Amino acid sequence: MSTIVNKALAVSVTFLVTVLLAGCAKSGNAVPAAQPPAFQLTASIQDIMHGIVDPAADALWDSVGTEVTHKGEVHNQPRSVEQWNAVRNSAIALTEASNLLIMDGRQVVHAGKEVEDAHVTGIQSASEIQVEIAKDRQAWIGFAQALHATGEQALQAIDAQDATRLLHAGEALDEVCEACHLKYWYPGQVIPSL
Repeated sequence: MSTIVNKALAVSVTFLVTVLLAGCAKSGNAVPAAQPPAFQLTASIQDIMHGIVDPAADALWDSVGTEVTHKGEVHNQPRSVEQWNAVRNSAIALTEASNLLIMDGRQVVHAGKEVEDAHVTGIQSASEIQVEIAKDRQAWIGFAQALHATGEQALQAIDAQDATRLLHAGEALDEVCEACHLKYWYPGQVIPSL
């Protein structure tokens, strides 16, 4: 009987060691394959501002307003479905651009480039702006989130076809843009006295 018990014990120990070694090989020695990034950064912050944010913001600002002409006041606003859809597309671009601006690793400008108006007194260099963003990344994200919120405000006004609300969204957008630019782009601006 002891021979049968010894054989059973030896088989059990061999099986247990085999299972343990197989488990160690799977978890301890296996190196996970490197995953390609989920996205690739192509545009700089300046590219996104010039290519998406500025045109979209201009389209929103230009879509509603009052113009005084020699014939009197002209009230501009989207009137047709096509006009409302065009303004809506701009609001979507603006809103989604805010997400692009905060993606990790995004540079202010591409290597060897300068920020627009770099020659103007008070404009920070690209490296100064990059340092400011890195120093307080949460502030940068906060500005982008505020941009997103104003884009959503514009979308709600557009979906309601409410020109007055769209005008107010444009005012909020202007405040958000100016606050961000004062912190990052031209904090040292010189305002001439009147």
